[in-house]
Amino acid sequence: MKKRMPARIHPRRAASPFLLSGLAHCGHCGKALIGRYAKGGKFAYYVCGTLDKKGAGACTTKYLNAKKFEVVVIQQLVTHVLTPENLIELMEFANRELDSLAQSKSNELHVIAQAIDDINHRLERLYDAIETGKLDLGDLALRIKELRHRQEQLHARKNNIENELADRRVELIDMEAMTGYAAEMQEIICKGSLPHRKAYPRVCERHPGYRGKSCSELRTTRLAG
Repeated sequence: MKKRMPARIHPRRAASPFLLSGLAHCGHCGKALIGRYAKGGKFAYYVCGTLDKKGAGACTTKYLNAKKFEVVVIQQLVTHVLTPENLIELMEFANRELDSLAQSKSNELHVIAQAIDDINHRLERLYDAIETGKLDLGDLALRIKELRHRQEQLHARKNNIENELADRRVELIDMEAMTGYAAEMQEIICKGSLPHRKAYPRVCERHPGYRGKSCSELRTTRLAG
């Protein structure tokens, strides 16, 4: 469970106006890239943490124009993650998960059906015993009440599962829907609020194609100069 929990982010990083704050790292020394303003906020840039702390010569990474750097990183993440291949893979994975859930629910329905049949047979035997006079109703009333209560519970659960399976037919994802989601995501990445735009690179950081890479490794030649 611990592995599935979202990584904790330092409050200062979460509140930072810089899109890649807490995410981008220097491709040379591995330290975090720090967003800074210059000339009264007129200019914004990213600087290697080592260079920022120790001064000139401490790291060879250059100062990076914040706006250009963020655009390049986001564009490359979008290009490499929101590809048709990845979308198909994601769609197939989601559908497999839904199918697996549906199979589990179907198995549960089978078990419930058997349990209902068993209770029905028990009730029939009890009713027969009462009709033939073998047993008195007063002796069996409590047992019949318990079986009927269990029967109602099983029928309620059966109805819930059948409704879930009916909804599942709508949930299955197709490529057209996935393409629409991708377009919406791209719109959010490019024009959404800062918190939403920040969320995307953090998710992409966990994508297999980017695991272990620093964001500064994604910069283009023109930004490196």
